[in-house]
Amino acid sequence: MAEKGKPRLAIASFIAILILLAGCSQPAPPANAGSFQANTTSTPAVKNVPHQGVWGIYELNPATNGTRLVYGSSGELYASALRLNSAGSHLVFAQKPIGASDDAAEIFVVRVDGSGLQRITDNAYWDLYPAWSPDGSEIAFLSMRGDDEDLDIYVMDSDGGNARKLYDSGSHDADIDWAGDRITFTSDFRVWTIKDDGTTPLRITSPADSGRWGTANLPVGDYDPRLRPDGAKIVFERLENPDTANGGYNIFTIGSDGSGEARLTSTGYAQGLASWSHSGGKILYVVAAAGDEGKYDIYSMNADGTDNHDITPDYYPAAFLCHSPIFSKDDSRIYFIGQWWG
Repeated sequence: MAEKGKPRLAIASFIAILILLAGCSQPAPPANAGSFQANTTSTPAVKNVPHQGVWGIYELNPATNGTRLVYGSSGELYASALRLNSAGSHLVFAQKPIGASDDAAEIFVVRVDGSGLQRITDNAYWDLYPAWSPDGSEIAFLSMRGDDEDLDIYVMDSDGGNARKLYDSGSHDADIDWAGDRITFTSDFRVWTIKDDGTTPLRITSPADSGRWGTANLPVGDYDPRLRPDGAKIVFERLENPDTANGGYNIFTIGSDGSGEARLTSTGYAQGLASWSHSGGKILYVVAAAGDEGKYDIYSMNADGTDNHDITPDYYPAAFLCHSPIFSKDDSRIYFIGQWWG
């Protein structure tokens, strides 16, 4: 596709947000979630990018390259997680409400047609990185509550009720995902899993030199694991070169028992936030920068790393940044978070 010349931004904007060491207990944010626009019309998608607010959730049809706005907001969407429930009907995400402090985040749910926005957390805590349970009845998320000084894994009912702590590793827990009876996450720059009752922690990866800092925004380590829908494999990104500005990230897969690690890319781009197709045969991810070229484009590849290519439509403007792509239930559409830069 044509070179887009997007601004070169640190990959921290969509990976490191969950590794921050600042506290997050703040006064309760305002009830206003931000300006909301639902797209419920039956008008066919056209080849432009609807623009309502700085942030939005979008739907891309790869067959036609048509783009539809699902939800637009002037409140910042945390670009590190967008998840679809098992029924394929609702998206869950975290958002900073308008007027709230920089470390404020609440969790919201919206239907894929853009209707029925619900704010399901409303408190003085930092709630982010939501992930549906396989049956859609619960949502796991990260929060820092009470006297805790790090992010821990919590679970609540899908309507926001019955929130309770599920797991605390003793350090920052981040980047959660849920499939089958296991939840995967990162802690201490490695990928782990636990059972969905919070027991039986299992370290899955241990990269050489993990935790070594350089000039990149994060140290050597593995981040953003996602379980394949059948729970048998995990895809994640590894920061391999901390002595470069963008970290030298590459995409890997590994069995959920820690066996069979496989490298899918060797480009060293600023790239990550990979997600599986529901069939398990495809992987989507974001390339934020390729060398000195800012991109924030959506890439697709087969689960073995073949047929790796940029699928971002050429008509997307340079100021439009793509984050967190995921497949629709039937794998025919792609949902993602869009950000208008500048």
